[in-house]
Amino acid sequence: MGDREKNVGFAAALNILFTFIELIGGFLTNSLALIADALHDFADSFALIIAWYAEKKAKKPATRKMTFGYRRLSLLSAAFATIVLIAGSLFVLTQAIPRLINPEPVNAEGMVFIAIIGITINGLGFFRLKKGMSQNEKVLSWHLLEDFLGWIVLLTGAIIMRFWNKPVIDPIMTIGFTIFVLWGVSRNAKETLNLLLEGVPEYIDIDAIKESILSVEGVKMVHDLHIWSLEGETDILTAHVVVKDKYLQEPDKIKQAIKSKLEGHHIEHSTLELESEGLCSATECIFESE
Repeated sequence: MGDREKNVGFAAALNILFTFIELIGGFLTNSLALIADALHDFADSFALIIAWYAEKKAKKPATRKMTFGYRRLSLLSAAFATIVLIAGSLFVLTQAIPRLINPEPVNAEGMVFIAIIGITINGLGFFRLKKGMSQNEKVLSWHLLEDFLGWIVLLTGAIIMRFWNKPVIDPIMTIGFTIFVLWGVSRNAKETLNLLLEGVPEYIDIDAIKESILSVEGVKMVHDLHIWSLEGETDILTAHVVVKDKYLQEPDKIKQAIKSKLEGHHIEHSTLELESEGLCSATECIFESE
């Protein structure tokens, strides 16, 4: 079992366990913040299970039909987790706003106890996933960080309510936390969509890559340059490279020099087509020189 699969599986197991603890605690303390977050965690747990399954299947080798293998399943899982989180957050808001208008008393002592457990469990899950490089792990680690920070807020609010009987603090915390969640999700959703559409990953500077290729001795021009990622970790590049004619006598040498440059930009899989100066079409040449 790979590290990514283990990390996601560990986070899923923790989240599922705590969801039940949190749900029971929410009803016992009459805290909407706890109940709402329990529903949120339940959605997270479901997303984590799907993510764990996707990470497991993503390791299957390539086939004649699936020449890239199944690694993109990890990215689809990240998209699913994002949708679940947005839907859960909107549901939480529909429950919190009425309670803001008509606050109900809560058991602050019980909230303190559950919040401490929440901080511990979500903290463990976050630190386990934050080392991951895939978009799936990044999205899931953000989920757990949101929960971790949310529990710190809930703990602070519970302590305040313990000494200052203002139950309206409970829905205020719920709304504030949910808005924070949606803000974080919007950031991850943008990059997930970008990768699904085979856009250039945000951590890659395409202009810097082009300059690196042009810096190789003998290279005159690069065009038809495409960069995308399977899952936010495995990055792929294809390009047509116009080379001075005398350097075409040793194509493997110049290709290796270019690939060495690309490795410094996190590009480990590249397909390069070398062209002579006369082969480059007029349209492409004009485009590159602008």
